[in-house]
Amino acid sequence: MASTQQLEKLKKQIQDDVDARRPELIALSLKIHANPELAWEEVKASGWLTEYLEKNSFRVERGICDLPTAFMARYGQGKPVIAIMAEYDALPDIGHGCGHNIIGTSAVGAAVAAKFAVEQSGGTILAIGTPAEEQLGGKVIMAKKGAFSGIDTAMMVHPRGQDNPVGARMLAAVTLEVEFWGKTSHAAAAPWDSISALEALILAINNINALRFHMRDISRVAGVITDGGKVPNVVPAHSAGSFMIRATDDKSLDELCERVLDCFKAAALSTGASLDYRWGLKCSTMLNNLALAQLWTNNMQTLGRRVDEIIDIHASTDMGNVSHLVPSIHPWIAISSEPLGVHTPEFAAAASGDAANEALIDGVKALAMTAADILTQPDILLRIKEEFQRTSNRQEG
Repeated sequence: MASTQQLEKLKKQIQDDVDARRPELIALSLKIHANPELAWEEVKASGWLTEYLEKNSFRVERGICDLPTAFMARYGQGKPVIAIMAEYDALPDIGHGCGHNIIGTSAVGAAVAAKFAVEQSGGTILAIGTPAEEQLGGKVIMAKKGAFSGIDTAMMVHPRGQDNPVGARMLAAVTLEVEFWGKTSHAAAAPWDSISALEALILAINNINALRFHMRDISRVAGVITDGGKVPNVVPAHSAGSFMIRATDDKSLDELCERVLDCFKAAALSTGASLDYRWGLKCSTMLNNLALAQLWTNNMQTLGRRVDEIIDIHASTDMGNVSHLVPSIHPWIAISSEPLGVHTPEFAAAASGDAANEALIDGVKALAMTAADILTQPDILLRIKEEFQRTSNRQEG
């Protein structure tokens, strides 16, 4: 176990190393930002991140869990095993409106900086590349395939507007893909000979809107029509939509999903259309490990950033699925002096600005220093795991 003086010296070494690599880290983040790639298509970003890790002596395995853009990079051996999560997918039309260029770069930068702690105290540092967070997909699949087994703690950092909450209570979520099938005809000459798949989908959406009055306050159903027909003088025989359903916990989500599905079934029954549907990946709520979060808070304060308390965010992350398997944190770091909404062009622009670059460097330092705390102080890891066990038991109860 490292003494206080040894730990302070180690953290100073980490900060100096990150400062020395500042230009290359910022360049990597900006390169990913300038080349946004959609979920499951992050070939360039995944390649750049793994190349950086390999250049810094990490052993890299690409395409893990049968996901071509996922990766696992390893330095060191034995316990404890600290994982830092990288995300790098972008949004359609908006680009990096969630700042995943910062998340991916901060993960690999912190993993490299944490090598000093591994060399001093042993253990293993992992940088894990998790694709398709915007579709709440990568970590869910990877969790099911055992990618996070044997890990002692997991962490990442997410950009945000003007404040730095240490974590967030986030919603469970699941996607639903639907299709209606009807019968086509001329929309003016013989509409009575048709069954409109579009009207079935519109009716289902209206049913959901009526259901909103009976939903819990922070439950959410959002969706888009992905096929509503081709021309207005032909009654559509096919329609399709994509929906996302969210709730505060798994039980509430399951209950809401049943009622939402009934909205589609009722529309099929009343119009005569047939319904096909497919449930997507299920994203769990985020369990914030407070002992681990305190380490992050202490390190951020050392860097001169005020850290805010855990907040409520009515969004979801597939990091939630990881947090139910291992002690985890998902803190946030400000990239602007103004409040900014994620998934907006304004946030995408901010994610390549000067404040975002400063946040990147601070995020790298804080992640690496938090890893150093765990690697060098076994008693801290014990407290983290004890809290995780208590929290898990409450969830199961």
